[in-house]
Amino acid sequence: MPHTKSAEKRWRQTQKRNLYNRACKKTIKNQIKAFEEAVKSGTADEAQKQFSLTAKKLDKAAARKVIHKNKAARKKSSLATQLAKKKAAGTGPASA
Repeated sequence: MPHTKSAEKRWRQTQKRNLYNRACKKTIKNQIKAFEEAVKSGTADEAQKQFSLTAKKLDKAAARKVIHKNKAARKKSSLATQLAKKKAAGTGPASA
């Protein structure tokens, strides 16, 4: 336990930030799962909508330094690749 007033305050701040960061990471993971589910079983439009929401959450977390900005960029790139494959599968020779 902290001994000084400033150490107590830092401890309180750390606890508050820890809760926020954990909740933020949890929502990102859930949003990524929702996107992957939309890619697997939904339409390309639904996957695009989920991608936009996921990218927004990743960007906000990176801006608030919950996750590193390069990690956010890497995740968005990976998800964009999945989305492009989904769109390419929908616009194949069968639909032309």
